[in-house]
Amino acid sequence: MDAPVAQTPQPQTAISQRQRRRTWLVLLAAVVLVIAAGVALWWLVYARFYESTDDAYVAGDLVNVTPQVFGTVIAIGADETDRVQAGRELVRLDATDAQVALLAAEQQLARAVRQTRTVFANRDQLSAIVAERRSDLARAQSDFDRRKNLTTSGAISTEELGHARDTLTAARNALDAAEKNLAASVALVGRTGVADNPDVQAAATQVESAWLALKRTSVRAPVTGYVARRQVQLGERIQPGEPLMSIVPLERLRIDANFKEVQLRRMRIGQPVRIVSDLYGSHVEYHGTVTGLGLGTGAAFALLPAQNATGNWIKVVQRVPVRIALDPGELERHPLRMGLSTEATVDVHDDRGPQLAQQPPREPVLATNAYDIDRSEVRARIAEIVRDNEAQPPLASGAVGER
Repeated sequence: MDAPVAQTPQPQTAISQRQRRRTWLVLLAAVVLVIAAGVALWWLVYARFYESTDDAYVAGDLVNVTPQVFGTVIAIGADETDRVQAGRELVRLDATDAQVALLAAEQQLARAVRQTRTVFANRDQLSAIVAERRSDLARAQSDFDRRKNLTTSGAISTEELGHARDTLTAARNALDAAEKNLAASVALVGRTGVADNPDVQAAATQVESAWLALKRTSVRAPVTGYVARRQVQLGERIQPGEPLMSIVPLERLRIDANFKEVQLRRMRIGQPVRIVSDLYGSHVEYHGTVTGLGLGTGAAFALLPAQNATGNWIKVVQRVPVRIALDPGELERHPLRMGLSTEATVDVHDDRGPQLAQQPPREPVLATNAYDIDRSEVRARIAEIVRDNEAQPPLASGAVGER
């Protein structure tokens, strides 16, 4: 018989490898657990109080400069990237037609004043005629009464009495006609003077309108900002309301951040926001405030909104625009441009505020007085024209001699 074969012991190397593998697995599991605990702790303590998105862009007001009158461009006062102050002349139009129209309106005003003065003179003349007709009527009435008393005694004939009666009737009719003419003249002039007569006032309004059209041949900047886009060219014939150039007031730039709908649960108006722009990088931070949450998703306001009532519908997380106001001081130190990409992070620690505005704005969001024109000059000119044409001109010496 053969002798039994002795079993060889396991090598020590295999045992040590299994022990090292087990040790590494335990260490890896511990590291994963520590990382998971750290992430959970970071989310509980910090991350859950902040909502961020990189779908955020710089937006602002794009104020169009438009003319109020027709005209041909003869000068352009600013070009793209230029800074302009509110009220500065940006475009000048040819004012020849406006000047001619103003002269025509002034002449029409002078004509209206003289015509109105003539109407007032006719009224005075008709008043004198009425007084004369009353005197004639009184004299005819007296003659008729005297002849009527003498008829009974036979001192005058019946025929003479009839002539007296006819004269009385004619005098009465003449008075009626004169009074009606006077009433028509009084109704025409009313209780006004020459300066405040409706016809004169209408002509004065035309003068003021023509003067304003002349002033508006100078197109001015409605706001202070930077010229972002210029469409007008020299020599171009433009119409009222046609965009000539656009101005961007950089101090009114804002951020439009598009957050996912699942991020809006605790977002409120007034919450602080930290913004980082791709233009300056992370070393420049802007601090803003949530001023409003959009009332619809981007898909709802799209030109071609999605039609979800179809068989191939797939749910897509929607985004809602959130408006964020920026600090003007930070904007002045680090200017932004419209359309730049940014990253916005909203601090939602305090979620007690409203999601929608509770009160309407107390002041205009954006206003300008660049179109306000001091009209004291044209009103003084109107008063001068009325005064010069209202006064009775002196008669020539020859005319006085003829009288």
